[in-house]
Amino acid sequence: MLEGEDRPGYHTTGRSAAFWHETLGGPAIIPLTRGSEAELRDGGFLGHRTGLEIARTGQEAALQGWVESNRALGVRIEQLNRAELEARVPGIRPDWVAGALETDCADIDVAGLHQHYLARARAAGVELWTRARLASARRDAGCWELTLEDGRSVTCGVLANAAGAWADPVAQLAGARPLGIQPKRRTIAVLRVNPPPPADLPLVMDFGGGFYFRPDGDRLWLSPHDETDSPPCDAAPEELDVAIAIDRFEQAVDWRIERVDHRWAGLRSFAPDRVLVIGYDPKVEGLFWCAGQGGIGIQTAPAASRLAAQLLLREDIDWIDPAPYAPGRFSPLAG
Repeated sequence: MLEGEDRPGYHTTGRSAAFWHETLGGPAIIPLTRGSEAELRDGGFLGHRTGLEIARTGQEAALQGWVESNRALGVRIEQLNRAELEARVPGIRPDWVAGALETDCADIDVAGLHQHYLARARAAGVELWTRARLASARRDAGCWELTLEDGRSVTCGVLANAAGAWADPVAQLAGARPLGIQPKRRTIAVLRVNPPPPADLPLVMDFGGGFYFRPDGDRLWLSPHDETDSPPCDAAPEELDVAIAIDRFEQAVDWRIERVDHRWAGLRSFAPDRVLVIGYDPKVEGLFWCAGQGGIGIQTAPAASRLAAQLLLREDIDWIDPAPYAPGRFSPLAG
């Protein structure tokens, strides 16, 4: 396993504020989310936390339609009125009048899950090379010859491209056409607020997509829900994004912000249709894609990795349709 940084998980995984909830990512993602729940719960990686979408005056009909469409998919959602919002989010401002409570939402122990998978990989005999940035990839007689920037080399039969924000550049080194995997910056600020957030506060999300926040002990994690296009890089937070997050938060609740303890940013990489890309490249022999996880890579990890393993080994798959995730679905690669 080739890792470009000093340690695995340095970028998106190490900066995730992940939570598990079925509606995140839309209908195409729900099978992977549901397919991951049992392993995450049985492994002790989920901590209960409801998820609450809050809507302003004028958004009630749209919220109702969203609730009904997700209920039709089997998601458990309760609709809340203004009084019920006040009971769950003390100090919520008057123009927030309706809500939708997703009762099965949960926090994810991202660090614990990441270490669990690394330990399983070591036990299975995986050798991890760090500071291993790919410089070139050449296919010859059914074998990849990979050269790293530091001069090391390795050969393999299949090259699995799980390079996150760098997925398209890695594919191009292997002679494949890029899919349009776009990294987008997401910002998190960690706040001290007064009063401190209630321990049972839900993950609170603006139905209009302007922010989300959730408690972390006596502090609060806040994001402006930004998706700013970025080149692949070591992302850093912009002061403007933090300021926007705070302004939107102050429009939602009357809590006083005492200070910003910490802030960071990470890259979430999306395919053009915002659905994961898992499968063999239709043009380049021996190149396998595992990319475009966007904001749902952690919550779908068990099921997505199972699907990837079965596709890599060319096994029969009877629990999910792999076609929606195949790289060949994109028109530049079709035909």
